[in-house]
Amino acid sequence: MLLKPGHLVLLLTLFILVNGCIAQFIPEVGEDQNLLVVDGIITDQPGQNSIKLSVSTPLGGKSGAKPLSACIVTVSDDFGNSFKFGEAVSEAGTYYPDASFCASVGHSYTLNIHTGESRQKLSYQSLPITMKSVPPIDSVYWEKQVLSVDSQGWPTSEGCQIYLNTHDPTNSCKFYRWEFTETWDFYIPYYVPNNHCWITENSDKIIIKNASSFSDDRIVRQPLNIVSNATDRLKEKYSLLVKQYSVSEEEYSYWEKLQNVIQHVGSLYDLTPASIPSNISCIENPGEKVLGYFSVSAVQTKRIFINDYFRGIINLYSDCEHKAIGGNEVPPNLGVLVWIIIDRSDPPPGYKILTFLKGCYDCTVRGTNTEPSFWNEGKK
Repeated sequence: MLLKPGHLVLLLTLFILVNGCIAQFIPEVGEDQNLLVVDGIITDQPGQNSIKLSVSTPLGGKSGAKPLSACIVTVSDDFGNSFKFGEAVSEAGTYYPDASFCASVGHSYTLNIHTGESRQKLSYQSLPITMKSVPPIDSVYWEKQVLSVDSQGWPTSEGCQIYLNTHDPTNSCKFYRWEFTETWDFYIPYYVPNNHCWITENSDKIIIKNASSFSDDRIVRQPLNIVSNATDRLKEKYSLLVKQYSVSEEEYSYWEKLQNVIQHVGSLYDLTPASIPSNISCIENPGEKVLGYFSVSAVQTKRIFINDYFRGIINLYSDCEHKAIGGNEVPPNLGVLVWIIIDRSDPPPGYKILTFLKGCYDCTVRGTNTEPSFWNEGKK
């Protein structure tokens, strides 16, 4: 399902070793099988639709799922229209529709896949899925959390917990799913050409809620994300964009089963066992197992910014200064294996401080120096 951009990218494999456990987890899949992995979502918003196809690695393989290129991918609706999804030039195995494409609430959509020579020219088709409406997000908010205190009880390190509130006045949305995208900026603490960058990461969590037992279909204090002090996310400014989906009971069951597996074997990217039913099947061979899910849902979004001081945030640049040289010296391999992060050569003789880590000189090693278009929305 979701994952880039804004969708959970299920880079699924068929093997995993659980560190620290007594026994190895063995999925219910034969060692000789290479299964089709489908990670697809269409919404009622342009630019938030993609189909990602890959082939799983057999048990014991050396790499994860491999992108499946050169497929013919279409989505058809209940009016007989067919929309082609073309493969992205820069993203093998990822297929996008025309930029103006968006689905409509109340209509049904079916995914159709025709593979190329690499997969015996097989045809796959999803069940028809009706798009359900989803209510707006009422609020996204955060609360500071004390992570540790000193001997007198004063906080020494802090993080935050992010929550969501929502409700459906029509009482028709019973099963919810959320995903989020984090963006934060950071500074390299030296006067270098690229010292201010941004990092954007998509969530790797399954966040779902069954509201069918709630009389008023109201969700309060739904946990979304815990941001600790173990990264520099909260050092400067942090943003979280949450997406809210309304899913069917069948899709909710899929995510719930996958969530239960992940709690025992690892993370979202480790494994989707073939024992979890997909809503996609092979036309020529109905008994063939397919991994993943084709999701159809309306989407609501809301963004939050966090600008505050948090104690005890890790300093990722404390070990940057490796060597001092004279101000007139030019180190060998400058710009390749060594970089100048402090230059005090004027007035002479002065000195220079070198680093052997490019990330201490150039922030684009970790992120991008292009400011996101939405960043000024969260001015301090």
